[in-house]
Amino acid sequence: MSLDQNTLAQAAERLQQAQRTRLACRQFSLDYPEMTIDDAYAIQHAWMQLELRNGRTIKGHKIGLTSKAMQRAVNIAEPDYGTLLDDMFYRDGAVIESERFLQLKIEAELAFVLAKPLAGPDCTLFDVLDATAYITPALEILDARIERIDPQTRRMRTVLDTISDNAANAALVLGGRPFRPAVSDADMRRIGAIVSRNGEVEETGLAAGVLNHPGYGVAWLANRLHRFGVTLQPRQVILAGSFIRPIEVVKGDTVVADYGEFGTVSCHFG
Repeated sequence: MSLDQNTLAQAAERLQQAQRTRLACRQFSLDYPEMTIDDAYAIQHAWMQLELRNGRTIKGHKIGLTSKAMQRAVNIAEPDYGTLLDDMFYRDGAVIESERFLQLKIEAELAFVLAKPLAGPDCTLFDVLDATAYITPALEILDARIERIDPQTRRMRTVLDTISDNAANAALVLGGRPFRPAVSDADMRRIGAIVSRNGEVEETGLAAGVLNHPGYGVAWLANRLHRFGVTLQPRQVILAGSFIRPIEVVKGDTVVADYGEFGTVSCHFG
């Protein structure tokens, strides 16, 4: 790490203020050109600690950048991750206040709800399936508290900014038909979603796009967090990674993800 504790705290306050005022802050990668991925996660952690001090609770975690194409696009060799807080959860079919967010996008994925603790350093796909109570369709709502494009330089934000910004997570919707991996005959790799916005299909994808199997992402997260002494806990929700490209949404949009035999999950931005 190259950033000191005072700088980390200031960066966390900037993210908190951006979320509160709905005004995105300047890219950290411009202000701190020496910052590393470890610095980015340290900023994210400092922000989440600030949220916890303000009364939030941790309800799970998210995994992003799970496709090789996305990793190559942002010059990273592994997925990234963020934290799910209690005020991020919406029910299926919810009307979501669009003014809560700055730069909305949405993705489709599978959510693992744990029944047992899950920890590294040698967590496997089979450990994940054994520890999972059920899996259900989900929509992840993305946001950007950091400017995506710097207004002066026109520079796009980097993966360091995205990781600092809680891996772009803002909220999620759980829905569809939950299933237990231990008793399901479904090939999870072949679970697909047809995602529509206002009745028009925008994206489709298969769960195999997530590291060849969404459970591998959960295992990766358990192993990654082990170095910090973190164990994934029972009842936590783990968003395993999107298998579609992000869809931009605005106020008035309705998004429906059709998972076939596993049902649908939807929301409306009011």
